[in-house]
Amino acid sequence: MAINPSAAWAAGHPWSAVYDFFVERESLARVAGRVAFGTDTSLLYDAIASIGNLPAGSSVLDIPTGGGVALRGIRQGQGIRYVAADISPDMLERARRVARERGVEDQVEFETADVERLPFGVGEFDRVISFAGLHCFPRPRVAVLEIARVMRGGGDFVGSVFLTGTGIRYAPGIVAGRAAGLMGPSGSRADLEGWMRDAGLRNVRIEVSGAIGYFRATKPE
Repeated sequence: MAINPSAAWAAGHPWSAVYDFFVERESLARVAGRVAFGTDTSLLYDAIASIGNLPAGSSVLDIPTGGGVALRGIRQGQGIRYVAADISPDMLERARRVARERGVEDQVEFETADVERLPFGVGEFDRVISFAGLHCFPRPRVAVLEIARVMRGGGDFVGSVFLTGTGIRYAPGIVAGRAAGLMGPSGSRADLEGWMRDAGLRNVRIEVSGAIGYFRATKPE
């Protein structure tokens, strides 16, 4: 029987701690990203840093927040509403600690949530971010549809995903990820574009670096 990756992550899969360890150490992550995935992780850190450019009053949904790696993008006193959501209570607890350590806990809410059934209203967020998330979801197309629902018109969906079809070098990682219950079906660049299109998102921009696709798409107003 196939492993449901959402169930594996909800149970607190130990890989999350490994991922957090590397991503929180930017110089180490740059080397590991090149070696393991052939990717330029500066694209990830640039996307995270752009959170700090959002004006006061903006609302952000981070799904899955994991251990809170994207919280580094929030500026103290920025005055935004940032909802860190994840299916795993263990990850949310780590994200709480990170928020306190970075002094941004006054701007962050924490929510246990399944990406296919988000407990938020239509058009509630100016930006939704999902770093290393879509390939972990059992039905990424359904996840993108639900994410688009909670975005306001003119809002952006920003993130990164481990794509299929990026070369034989990365095929063993996909096989191992699925066998370990970490990775869902994911998809190719064309699949990613299709998910965005089906969700009504436009101005889709995808930069493929190694096995990772870094993307941004906008919901029409």
